[in-house]
Amino acid sequence: MSITSSAILVELNISVWTANKFDKGATESVLITNAAASGSARVQKNLMAGTNKRKVIADYAAGVRLYHNKMTLSWSDKGVRLLPTSLFMDYKQTMNVHRTSIEAMWQDLYVSYLDLIDLAKHHMGTLFNPEDYPSLDELKDKFGFRLVFSPLPESGDFRLDIPQQDMQELAKQYEDSYAGRLADAMKEPWDKLHKLLTGMSEKLTDVQGEDDTKRRYHDTLVSNAQSLCSMLTHLNITKNPQLEEARRALEITMLGVDIDGIKESAEIRSTVKNKVDEILKRFDW
Repeated sequence: MSITSSAILVELNISVWTANKFDKGATESVLITNAAASGSARVQKNLMAGTNKRKVIADYAAGVRLYHNKMTLSWSDKGVRLLPTSLFMDYKQTMNVHRTSIEAMWQDLYVSYLDLIDLAKHHMGTLFNPEDYPSLDELKDKFGFRLVFSPLPESGDFRLDIPQQDMQELAKQYEDSYAGRLADAMKEPWDKLHKLLTGMSEKLTDVQGEDDTKRRYHDTLVSNAQSLCSMLTHLNITKNPQLEEARRALEITMLGVDIDGIKESAEIRSTVKNKVDEILKRFDW
């Protein structure tokens, strides 16, 4: 089926300087000191020792990637993903904020770069080598934030000026690839829902192990379910009726349920668990 009006392609690339450097001399020294065979140890230096500025950037970039993956579906092996058009505005606005934030972090690092090298010198001792460090211009090239949107090709739209027989063969390969990618993309929402439901079913069991230790319940037990119900209305780009039925069943299950009730009432836990288990049994995951 065509989903060109339901989703677009988006590619996100965030590059971050690792600030790691292999030290061959230090590695050989460690091997000799410990009478260890070659390859059994490796000294990797942290060129930003004494500061967490680079790590903060790396952690922030990881969070942006998680958001990107949450809002999109897989499409190809090269990093291009499907973004439901219904999420485009929220996604784009959020990404603009992320881009501005991470660029500010880069600038903060660039401004203090020479001071941070000097700080690292005091932390690294004899491991410090000024030649390990890129110039400021080289450093700037190691950070990047690239976001590209493109339309989703129409299924069956294979226009090439080649012999008819070859065109038919290529068109069939394209159709098969398109169908396979779409099937893989739509497997993700099912997997997200199945993982959440199985996790809820396990957590809603009152007894953990054989020592009768009571489980601890967190707000996310309820909020994650509610959030996924909302997200699945967007990720179901093919309008799969079974996925919508399963989503709706969980949404109804969570109506009126709050974490206080889950914590305090074994009856509520049992009721929610039974409904969750019914959803798991009803569908072919």
